[in-house]
Order: sequence, then C-alpha cells, then structure tokens
Amino acid sequence: MSGELGIRIAIGQFNELTEEKLIYAQQLGVPGVQMNTPKLPDRGGLWAYEDILALREKTEGYGLRFEAIENVPIHFYDKAMLGLPGRDEQIENYRTTIRNVGRAGIPILGYHFMPNSVWRTSRTSPGRGGAHVTSFDMALVETAAGGGQSAFVAKRDEKVDALWVKEELAGDEVTADQMWANYEYFMRAVLPTAKEAGVKLALHPDDPPMPSLGGVARLFKDVDGFKRAERIALDLSDGDAWGLDLCLGCCSEMPGGPTNVAAMIDHFGPRGRILYIHFRDVKGTVPQFAECFIGEGNYNAAETMLRLKRNGFTGFLLDDHVPHMIDDSTWQHRGRAHAIGYMQGLLDMATALV
Repeated sequence: MSGELGIRIAIGQFNELTEEKLIYAQQLGVPGVQMNTPKLPDRGGLWAYEDILALREKTEGYGLRFEAIENVPIHFYDKAMLGLPGRDEQIENYRTTIRNVGRAGIPILGYHFMPNSVWRTSRTSPGRGGAHVTSFDMALVETAAGGGQSAFVAKRDEKVDALWVKEELAGDEVTADQMWANYEYFMRAVLPTAKEAGVKLALHPDDPPMPSLGGVARLFKDVDGFKRAERIALDLSDGDAWGLDLCLGCCSEMPGGPTNVAAMIDHFGPRGRILYIHFRDVKGTVPQFAECFIGEGNYNAAETMLRLKRNGFTGFLLDDHVPHMIDDSTWQHRGRAHAIGYMQGLLDMATALV
C-alpha cells in the first residue's frame, strides 16, 4: 500500500499504457505510474479483473509500481451522482469494479463527484514565455449561457484535447442538499466493498470549485466540504477505505488560495487521509484563474512540500495538468518533465530538512 513506501513521484494522467510512457518513467527516474480513466473494455458498465490485471503486470514488467487508477468513465456512475433511476444498477457495477481493482492488486481507485466534469473557458491562455495554459472565467460562462447556468462543458475526445459543446441540464437544478444525499447514498454502498477488497477510494476536489455549474451544485469546493465527507465516511464505517486525491491546484483555486492548501494538508495529513497529490498550481482564484508552472502560482511550492512531509504524508506525487510548452506533444512531455524535475528537487530538499 502507498503508506509503506514513503513519499515518491509518479507519472500519470494518461489512458493508454504504452511502452513509450513506461520507458519515459524509467528515464525520468520515477518509480511508479498512475492512469486516469484507462481505455479498458466496457464490460456492461464495469471493468473486468483480467483487463485491470494486465495493466499492473505490464507496468511491473518495466520495474515500475502501478500506483493507482483515477476515475472510471463518467457514464459508469452518472446516474448515481445525480440520483437518477438506474443508479442502483450502476452502483452494483461500480462495486464489482472495486472488487476487480482490489483483486488485481491495485491499492487506490480515485473518483470525483462532478457529473458534468471539469470546466475551463480556455485551453490556450498565454502563460510564461507564451506557453499555453488552461484558464477559467465565470464571466465568460455566464455570457455564453445568456446569464444563466446552462453551460459550456469541456468534453474529452480521442483526437482533440477538448471540444466545447453546449450541454443543457434536463429538468430542475440539482441542489447541494440533493447532491449530499446522493453522495452519502453512494458511499454507503461502495465504502464497505472497498474495505473488503483492500482498496482505498481517493476523492478529488471539484474543478473549478464553484458553488454550482451547469445547474448542478458542487460539494467539494471548500475545506468544510471535505471535512463533511470525512464525517460521512466515519459514520458509515471506520473510514479505513476513504481518503483524498488531493489536487493542490483545485485547493489553490478556492477563495483564499494558499490558505486552503495549508488547511487541507494540516487537517488530513496527520490523519493519513491524503493518499496521493496532484502537485500543480494556479494564478488567481475563482471566479477567475489560470494554471501555471510550479513555483509561480498562489502557494509557495517549497513550503508546501515541507508541510506535506511534516504532516506525515507518505503517498505519491503526480504532476497532473501542466502548461503546453513550445513544440510539446499532445500529452505535454516537455511540461511534465519540467514539473517532475521540479518536484524531485523539492522532495530531496524536504527529505534533507525533515
């Protein structure tokens, strides 16, 4: 499990486990990989054991550790998130996927509770030296939606990084009370299964952390939302299977910026709830922000690495989103190499000081 190894760095945020990615990890000197929504066969709304196992075995064949899977396809549990008819069938399939993840020897399954996904208003905003970064501006969303909350949502596509399509939410808006009821219903079903399977479920913050987008309330937009989720987990079980995929960038996007990063680490770190970290940052906070290179954003990257170390974090660090540098690849190899090298230096510093 992640806590046995100490702080380390992984590459990830790709959905196909290619030889090129595995050799790239070896060359960068990182010991593990993570995958986000891997392209596995859809076995009727779930993933099969054999398909998941093949990912771990291939990774280990290159001398690397398969750290975690982050996210199943949204259509595997969108009805569960929204409390729609058919959610029980989706939840039962999700439980089967959890069992198969555990049986395949993968210790962490990341998830989010954003049925309409991550939002950005641009993926080509100018960053340092003209690098392209993603940004969000709520004023642009409101203008595009005619002042309302029906929205423009970033949709993933196999050939294009993202396409902007208008998505109207059918029916009434989904309130925070409804979303909390849906979240608790979901966790009541899946947490015991995760504990039995030896899998930890890692919750990702809302991105961007707005109160509502597209007519759907967002729950994990502030520190209090995560503390409430922790209480739910403790009420439902002893909480062993519940933790965080702590995206520092999302926390930095919240009103208050770096104060949220510190508060999340100080509260959840000593409790062993931080399973792994998205180590990225932004400039600005909601309702308007832009992503950036590590070290030029809202929080002090060196102080944050020290804070993680001092608060007992023992999981892995991931680069997550990075700026798109000149002549970079679609997966942004150059930007990721910069981020990983930066993290390696910070981690060496923190290890020497703590």
